[in-house]
Amino acid sequence: MNEQHSSNDKLNTAEKTVVVPLLLVATILAGMLSPMQSAVNGQVGKLLKDGNASAVVSFGSGLVVMAIIILARRSTRQQFASIPHKIAARKIPWWNWVAGCCGAMVVFSEGASASVLGVATFQTTLISGMVISGLLCDRLGIGVPEKQMFNFPRILGALLAILATVLVVLPSWQAPKVVALAVLPFLAGLLAGWQPAGNSAVAQETGSMLVSITWNFIVGFTILGAALLIRVMMGQVAFTLPTAWWMYLGGPLGLLSIALMALLVRGLGLLLLGLASTAGQLIGSVLIDWMIPALGAQVYTVTVLGAVVALIGAGIAMMPSAKKKVAVNDLETH
Repeated sequence: MNEQHSSNDKLNTAEKTVVVPLLLVATILAGMLSPMQSAVNGQVGKLLKDGNASAVVSFGSGLVVMAIIILARRSTRQQFASIPHKIAARKIPWWNWVAGCCGAMVVFSEGASASVLGVATFQTTLISGMVISGLLCDRLGIGVPEKQMFNFPRILGALLAILATVLVVLPSWQAPKVVALAVLPFLAGLLAGWQPAGNSAVAQETGSMLVSITWNFIVGFTILGAALLIRVMMGQVAFTLPTAWWMYLGGPLGLLSIALMALLVRGLGLLLLGLASTAGQLIGSVLIDWMIPALGAQVYTVTVLGAVVALIGAGIAMMPSAKKKVAVNDLETH
């Protein structure tokens, strides 16, 4: 009997030795979807000359995909139809229902600044903002069962996140307008910290993560669409839909990233998944700027250094939270 247990243990260990590295590679590749989304939305924003219009296109395409998924199943249709009643019942704080505002800010900043900053600079400043936001949310008890005090690793992670942001904007220091644009993804990252908590609460209330994600897209699309409509009526912007098919991939790429992370988290756990996906985001960002010169972004040594510092900062900041119980949708902002 003992020999059988021993052989089973050895077999399980061998399987983990093979599977975990493969899952890490898969997570890194999945993480690269985020900079691809930023690149697409950035080019849409460049074409339409408006970040608001680009964000509407991205949210609209994602909403179409989610609507098809939700309507295909009776259970999700019923869960979605219960949302008005659940909002009126006020069983969860109202701000949980408007967490999609954070995703709207991220996508808006992609359309407004990614093509100017470059994908690597954009993603690094976004991740840096998210690292700091995560620490603040943990300290304030937003989305976590217990508040977590600041300690040396957490403070060091936040400082490295700030250093990473400074490094990636250094090449543009003589261009104040470009540096000002870098504030957009950083602020979006700061806001993104409380979005997972809101999405998780909506998922628990409705009984479906798919419904929560769809509602997230509806909120973001409504806010961005209303703002764009008002601006069009005031004559501030002329909105036309892009003609290239790939310009509608922003929303679906974000959804695919969320789906893959939800699958991969079961084999890796949140800490390894977070580190690998962050690495994928930063590696993918640098590769996109380097391999696609048509995007107009130059990769500097300090850009790569900033990305590495951001990854280290994220890793250090995550370490104290490795044993936290966090919902799967804590992994993505939109």
